[in-house]
This record gives sequence, C-alpha cells and structure tokens, in this order.
Amino acid sequence: MEREDRERIGKWALYVAIAGNLFLTIFNIAVGIMSGSYALISEGAHTFSDITTSIIAYIGFRIGSRPADEEHPLGHGRAEAIAGLLIVIFLAIVAYEIITGAIDRLFFGGTTTIPSPLAVVMAIIGVITHFSLSQYIIKLGQRVNSPAIIADGKHQRVDIFASLAILFGVMIAQYGYPQLDPFIGFVIGLLIFKTAFDVARENLNNIMGKVPSQDLVDKIINVSNSVDKVCGTHDVRVNYLGSYATVSLHVELPPDMSLDESHKIVHLVQNKVVDEIDVIHGATVHACPVGLEYDHDQQLDE
Repeated sequence: MEREDRERIGKWALYVAIAGNLFLTIFNIAVGIMSGSYALISEGAHTFSDITTSIIAYIGFRIGSRPADEEHPLGHGRAEAIAGLLIVIFLAIVAYEIITGAIDRLFFGGTTTIPSPLAVVMAIIGVITHFSLSQYIIKLGQRVNSPAIIADGKHQRVDIFASLAILFGVMIAQYGYPQLDPFIGFVIGLLIFKTAFDVARENLNNIMGKVPSQDLVDKIINVSNSVDKVCGTHDVRVNYLGSYATVSLHVELPPDMSLDESHKIVHLVQNKVVDEIDVIHGATVHACPVGLEYDHDQQLDE
C-alpha cells in the first residue's frame, strides 16, 4: 500500500473515532445526569478519554509512517507500538477514577439513586454505536497494519460490553436495586483495566520482537524456496517494527555455484520476499552450501 493511501486511511480512522466518541460523550453524560445513572456518567468519561487516545493513536501512526532516514535506517515503525502503550496509561487512569467513584457510592455513603428508563434508551444507542465504531476502526487498522489504530479500536470495543452492562443494570435497578448501577460502573472500570492489560501485552511483544506466527514464517520459506536453484530455507528471523517488519534468512544453494551466481540469487530472494509479502519491507539473505553441516551457536539463535 502506498504511503499516501495509508495516511489517508489513518486520518479517516481518526475522524470517525473522534466524531463517534464526541457524540457518545455528550449524550452519555447528559442522559446520565438527567436519569441519575452513575454508570452512564462513567461511560461518558470513558468515551471522552477515547477522543484523547484516538489522537495519540493517530500521532503514533503518522510518526510510524515516516520513511527511513540516517538516524533511523529501519524507519520509525515502533512509534505506533509506543503510542499503543500511551493509550494503556490513559485507560488505566480512567479505569481507576471510575472504580474509585463506584466504590465510594457502594460502600462509603455516596449517593445511589434508581436511574430513570431514559438511561435504557441511551444504553441501547451506546451498544449499537460502539459496535459499529470499534469494528470499523479495527478493520481500518488491519487494512493498513497499524498497531496504534488496532489498539484504539480494541479500546473502543470494550465500550460494547460496558453499554450492555449499563442496559441490564438500569433495567434491573427499576425493580428496587439502585446499588446495581454503581456496581455496573465498577465492572466497566474492570473491563477497561482488562483492555489496558491486553493492549499493553500486545504492544510490548511488538517492541520486544516476539516470535511471529508460524503462518508468516511458512509463507516466507515458501516464497524463498520458489526462487530457482534455492534448495531450502532456514533460520528465518522476523523483526517487527510497528506496522511492518524486516526479515533475515539463510538459503541453501548448490555448493558448486559461483559467487556471482549465488549473489544474484540472494538478491532475487530478497526482492521476491519483499514484493510478495506485504508486511515485509526489508530482507537480508545469507547463502549456505546445501548439505553443509554446521551449528548456529550465536546467542541470538538460541
């Protein structure tokens, strides 16, 4: 995908996220105040934070899309994973505020009222909006392979469960259980913490170079082996850099092949891997004589 197209899609994801969350923030807080629902007010605070995290995700996306330069020869891709970790910090802060507010209402004499049926209507609107918004943002993030945008979409997804919890909580509270509303707010806080944990783990794994899926490794091997005179491929190492990755691999070539010919085949493998596997933006290939037995005793091989 061309850089211009990628930036256009990323910018559109930001606009959609901000517009959707601004709508939900205003109406969740307004309806929460009118209906007396702490859970809706909590969700309004959460959706307001979503606007901030969407902006962070887009900044990380833009920085990560910058081309390589002298100081960053592999590009700036890890900026997207760093943006994902910043989103985690905001998630944790919002979750803490919601949980402490809910605990105050449940155990320390905070005001607890039975929400009006108006809160039910807002909760239904919230479920539909959050579902559509999260699915669309995640789809855009996957389309441009952006960890930052995908993290933002997963952040939005937790709001689906929050709105469902509010819906059932408000309905049950009508039967004389006002404590259920702040309890739902407490559950929302826990869901946000869970999302923060998942997003943090995914982005830390990206930064720390976790082993890629076997499907990607197999695809690299198959593409490499499809080059004429390549007898085998091994020692495939993929290094993720946010939305893209680099790879190093060893190819087995006939032992009687000239240096000139082996050099040409190595470059054919490099070009084919980069051209046919969209996520791979750079490849380094090492030639090995087929049938030669040797040990890889470098520390990184272990």
